Amino acid sequence: MKGQALFATLILKRAGAGIFTLWFVSILVFAASAILPGDVAEAVLGQSATPETIAALREKLGLTRPLWEQYGDWLFGFVSGDLGQSLASGADVTQLIMDRLSNTLLLGGLTAAIAVPFALLIGLVAATFPGSAGDRAVTIGSLVLVSVPEYLMATILVMIFAIKLGWFPAVSYTTEFTSFGHLFSVMVLPILALSASITAQMARMTRATVLNILGSTFIEMALLKGVSRWRIIFTHALPNAIGPIANVVALNLAYLLSGVVIVETIFAYPGLAKLLVDAVASRDFPVVQSCALIFCASYTVLMLVADVLAILANPRLRRGGH
Repeated sequence: MKGQALFATLILKRAGAGIFTLWFVSILVFAASAILPGDVAEAVLGQSATPETIAALREKLGLTRPLWEQYGDWLFGFVSGDLGQSLASGADVTQLIMDRLSNTLLLGGLTAAIAVPFALLIGLVAATFPGSAGDRAVTIGSLVLVSVPEYLMATILVMIFAIKLGWFPAVSYTTEFTSFGHLFSVMVLPILALSASITAQMARMTRATVLNILGSTFIEMALLKGVSRWRIIFTHALPNAIGPIANVVALNLAYLLSGVVIVETIFAYPGLAKLLVDAVASRDFPVVQSCALIFCASYTVLMLVADVLAILANPRLRRGGH
């Protein structure tokens, strides 16, 4: 019971830190959007608008109120689920986000479904045959891919497969998919651009984790007893590596969020990140603030999951030991 209480205390501390982080980030997001150059009233009315017309629109949109009052109304609305209206179009921000969120979830979900199993597989194979040609290929290849940022990877893929070979479209803008072939052609380049880095990182960490466990005393004892290598991998090493590997997967899925922003912009993919970038260009503050905080909240939740998995994987932390 004492161990369970300490475990619950650790989880609550992580959750409390996450909530505090989100509150602090909400202040930063609001402040950053407030100091953006330009004026949404000018963007809506155009350059030919008179100062009086601009001032009237600013008054109507509530932009002349004190910043602390605007922040309080926005934060209360966000917590209660009312994200307000777009300053540029007048549309409901919640509806704008829901229309784009499904596309982002589709892109991120397909990327995770492909990258995670593939990374775990090649990392496990590399750890099973350390020093082999396959192990060296995984080590060198993952190091190269980790070093290539998403925007460069996306640009290279477009230049080769869209411009040079013409196999896939350079722009992934679509509102619906008519067939599996259409889905594949539209999504393959963004998924490859997102998968490269996180697959390499997860493969490297999986290899390192399994190799570390294979060097343990109980593994050496199993080898001395004549247990086959594959049985040792799947019966002894892999179950003990699940916790650290799950932690690595959660961390990389959190990192995936930053890549989504870049990749959606490059491929003009109609997701939440593209909505955020377009809103920044039009100084649509409610959309910018809501999208940014949603990304931050998703990142914080994934980091919290990673922390929980790390605690579960460590018996000393789980029991409150030091």
